[in-house]
Amino acid sequence: MDLETISAEAFGRSLTGLGVNLLSPDVGALVEFLTEVFGLTAHRVSEDFAIVRHGQMMMQLHADGTYGAHPLLGIVPETPPRGGGLQLYLFGIDPDAAIARAEARGDVVLEPVRDKPHGLREGTVLSPEGYAFSPAIPSG
Repeated sequence: MDLETISAEAFGRSLTGLGVNLLSPDVGALVEFLTEVFGLTAHRVSEDFAIVRHGQMMMQLHADGTYGAHPLLGIVPETPPRGGGLQLYLFGIDPDAAIARAEARGDVVLEPVRDKPHGLREGTVLSPEGYAFSPAIPSG
């Protein structure tokens, strides 16, 4: 599937499993965060929408305005962080390198990198909207 040219209808019909969709007041800033800090790839980037890929996992980013009639937009908090309570793990991404890139950008590092009792080395950084992203690899 060519993510740059596939129609919205064909893309929607192709989705299976668990879907992740993040609402954002600034899709471009969220794409920049995800690509610069974690090395994820972005497709179909516009002011309103983007597809972001990490391995075989895809997530969609939608601008708030695209959800005009959807009831979810009515419960998005007016003040940040809008992503409170949501943690998205990015397995296979070196947390030391990702957190260093986040710090260099001035992003909020919520949790510094450390080895956890559950066998992962991870850290957590907040996106501009306050979504918690945790790059993680097996601890060793």
